[in-house]
Amino acid sequence: MGTAMTNPAVAALIARSHRLGADPRTTNYAGGNTSAKGAGTDPVTGEPVELLWVKGSGGDLGTLTENGLAVLRLDRLRALPGVYPGVEREDEMVAAFDYCLHGRGGAAPSIDTAMHGLVDVPHVDHLHPDAGIAIATAADGPALTEEIFGDRVLWVDWRRPGFQLGLDIAAVQRANPQAIGVILGGHGITAWGATSDECEANSQEIIGIAARYIADKGKEAPFGPRIIKNLDKTVRRTKAADLFPIIRGLASTDRPQVGHFTDDDVVLDFVGSERLKELAALGTSCPDHFLRTKVKPLVLDTAPDAPLDEVTTRLKELHEAYRADYRAYYDRHATPDSPAIRGADPAIVLVPGIGMFSFGANKQTARVAGEFYVNAINVMRGAEAISRYAPIDEAEKFRIEYWSLEEAKLQRMPKPKPLSTRVAFVTGGGSGIGRAIALRLAAEGACVVVADRDAATAETVAREIGGTDAAISVTADVTDAAAVEAAVNEAVLAFGGVDLIVNNAGLSISKPLLETTEQDWDLQHDVMAKGSFLVAKAAARILIAQGMGGDIVYISSKNSLFAGPDNVAYGAAKADQAHQVRLLAAELGAFGVRVNGINPDGVVRGSGIFAGGWGAQRAAVYGVPEERLGEFYAQRTLLKREVLPEHVANAVFVLTAGDLSHTTGLHIPVDAGVAAAFLR
Repeated sequence: MGTAMTNPAVAALIARSHRLGADPRTTNYAGGNTSAKGAGTDPVTGEPVELLWVKGSGGDLGTLTENGLAVLRLDRLRALPGVYPGVEREDEMVAAFDYCLHGRGGAAPSIDTAMHGLVDVPHVDHLHPDAGIAIATAADGPALTEEIFGDRVLWVDWRRPGFQLGLDIAAVQRANPQAIGVILGGHGITAWGATSDECEANSQEIIGIAARYIADKGKEAPFGPRIIKNLDKTVRRTKAADLFPIIRGLASTDRPQVGHFTDDDVVLDFVGSERLKELAALGTSCPDHFLRTKVKPLVLDTAPDAPLDEVTTRLKELHEAYRADYRAYYDRHATPDSPAIRGADPAIVLVPGIGMFSFGANKQTARVAGEFYVNAINVMRGAEAISRYAPIDEAEKFRIEYWSLEEAKLQRMPKPKPLSTRVAFVTGGGSGIGRAIALRLAAEGACVVVADRDAATAETVAREIGGTDAAISVTADVTDAAAVEAAVNEAVLAFGGVDLIVNNAGLSISKPLLETTEQDWDLQHDVMAKGSFLVAKAAARILIAQGMGGDIVYISSKNSLFAGPDNVAYGAAKADQAHQVRLLAAELGAFGVRVNGINPDGVVRGSGIFAGGWGAQRAAVYGVPEERLGEFYAQRTLLKREVLPEHVANAVFVLTAGDLSHTTGLHIPVDAGVAAAFLR
């Protein structure tokens, strides 16, 4: 693509895309596409050539870069209708786009490329605004379009995205030079303009007029009266935290999922309405919506304040019915050439009085699924306000959901990382060993909850990992049962549950027996022995509710085995942790939960404990300068190597990444070989 960004058409396209993509009323995440036509140079002949720059497959308008554009020669694109084999074979045209590419690099052309290339106007926008889709899914959409827009915006009947749709839109544009765009039945809008600014203005005009019409002409309560009262916010979120692991476990029947919870007003208004079941059963219409949300959600029908055991029983019944219904949908429409069923679990679960739970292969996917269903709610509200919501029929939905081109896109996705879909909860994660563990687990694909009593350090580590789709921080004193429960509930509300718990929080005070006070003893046992117990207990409740198995890892110490001097309180607390590993491995194995421990030698560099004074105390015990303590520890090992935080993190990864799936109750030494701490 070379110096494409010096081309004014491309610069304007990128800027326009960012503005359109930043406004959720205009389009949704990764939805829609934009394009610009302009002059370039053929690198072989040096002659001028007309080019099309268009957002490529899988990109997002709000974050579009030059590399996210596909660049094609217009002369070759415009010649494609001459070899078009007809609508029954239109999928073959996607491969033909590759023969129209200009240069190397850039994104793969999307299915909508024909729409942009064949419409003979320099700039084109294809968007999925809620107000536009409301018109597009209204039962009398064609008549409404004429009433609202006159001949300035035309109606195009539903057609699956592809080459024929591009031809249809191009034909409308040629026959109606006064028009600025079209409403695509069941789908969205397309607008165009002679300049980038004109195209953007035309897109905004269509969206704005549609939204104003719905606001001015629409009835006030299109979902009917509210029949379910929302729970108080605090109670609501407590209930959500109780329900989420149960729902996540059910939604992970076919494959593990990460979750997202939403209790925004727009969701609560819909799930509490009289017409919830009726409208939810109709499913979504826009392909961008149902590809992420499935064709329809699971709707819970128990009272918001019903007992948890009653709700759990009903959820399991509804889930089984949902799976049977989805399998029947697949069987009704599958052909011998259809891809295999991809899974029958819901992506969206609606709970009156509480909110919406959405699921996906990672947090971003789960969050975006929820955002798309909010779009669908807005579409239903708009369509019902002015007409009757009439989405495309399920046969068309199936054709897109199990489209060979969609399957090919899924197959091109990168292989998941070893810990993808897993939610890790790391105590003492704000520094030292905990920080190293949090960073390593995140790098391997886990969503990470960084728990620490120091809110600032926990937040720093979470930000180091990335945004809230990758990590969050929680403040927790592990000696406080209520604080631990609250922190675990925060993890549940953020990601749907927990799968991998690391009991790492610790401290140490090095004193001879006669100088060790009760306070010294109690503090170390409260943080490590009691703290690990409280975290394991709170996490086990979630792990059992999910029914997905899981891992609990204790960062113990070689001191749980090795009797060193001036170390009675610390060593005894670590021995307590070590035996908790064995006890919990025996108890939780029935639930598929593995419990293992790691016994590091003294970690000096990067350790929060050593920086807090333990290093100076231990150096004094051994009669070495504090700055030489790490070297001293290394020289007493068999391998003569110093143990660092990342070495402990490596062991956590090995224990939890899957290759040791049949290992529980184990302690792994990470001590470079301390013979006195050998497991016997």
